[in-house]
Amino acid sequence: MNTTSNCIIIGGTGFIGSFAVREMRQRGWNVTSVGFAPVPAEQIADSQVRIIEQDITQLDDLSLLELLRGHTALVFAAGADDRLTPKRPSYPFFHAANVVALERLIKLAGQAEITRAVALGSYFTHFHRQWPHLKLNERHPYIRSRLEQQRAAFAAAAPKVALTFLELPYIFGAAPHRTPLWAPLLDYLRSTKTVYYTQGGTACVSVKAVAQAIVGALETGQGGQAYPIGEINLTWSEMLTRLAKAEGLDIRVVTLPNALIRPALWGLWLFHWLQGKESGLDPRHLLDLQSAYTFFDPLPAQTELGFESGLLELAFAETVAACPKKEKK
Repeated sequence: MNTTSNCIIIGGTGFIGSFAVREMRQRGWNVTSVGFAPVPAEQIADSQVRIIEQDITQLDDLSLLELLRGHTALVFAAGADDRLTPKRPSYPFFHAANVVALERLIKLAGQAEITRAVALGSYFTHFHRQWPHLKLNERHPYIRSRLEQQRAAFAAAAPKVALTFLELPYIFGAAPHRTPLWAPLLDYLRSTKTVYYTQGGTACVSVKAVAQAIVGALETGQGGQAYPIGEINLTWSEMLTRLAKAEGLDIRVVTLPNALIRPALWGLWLFHWLQGKESGLDPRHLLDLQSAYTFFDPLPAQTELGFESGLLELAFAETVAACPKKEKK
């Protein structure tokens, strides 16, 4: 096998992974897509994409090593995200899915003579570095796992694998036959002309820009670096207004004071506790993060990795179009 530009994408059938596969194929890469069914139709139609339906956590080291051989690049687009609420305590779950899985994979990648790798992480690790006073690693099991994931993976990568992390914010866009994670928010926007929300805001990015950043990180990224990936910064009010506009809605966003919201989040924490569960983002401390302005300058990463900006408005429109409307009773 010619290994000049062969990449294996773990999570290649997922939302971000499927866009990464498409972007890599457009740039002439040979791709192996590893993930769960359903496999995106465009991958099935592309005879040059090698598709493997497999949960890598079920493979022993020898089998996983054999799967990695013949590639020079690796993308890890898998793991557990902050929406999950596993059994209490939740950290062992996030540690296994994010830390153990990637550390093992990177160690074996070095043995398989893979020289470059990209891992998809969270922009919460960036803000942990920026805002140590929030103690995000101590208060949120998910964020703790992402920080430990970076530490363990970078240690496992050196010196054989040039590993870069992409620290991702809120992502917009749509894939065929998938309902976006934003569907509940769209239901809310469609249900009222007055929308109540927290103060603060976030960096935003389109899934197409993320896919471009993945390939850019493999081709030009610096090993050992973590890049915050974004296109623009929006207040929550601006973000909600743009989503509503994409749906043809005219809304008014009312910003609620934290004092009104905090009791409800404590109630959510109690609800999880009574169920024997624990969220990856602790509701008791979530408002400190949710009401902050999680903004950063996207230009350095855009310049170094060569991904586009200006894709977000189309991504908003695609997101809204892919969120089914509830039938009126």
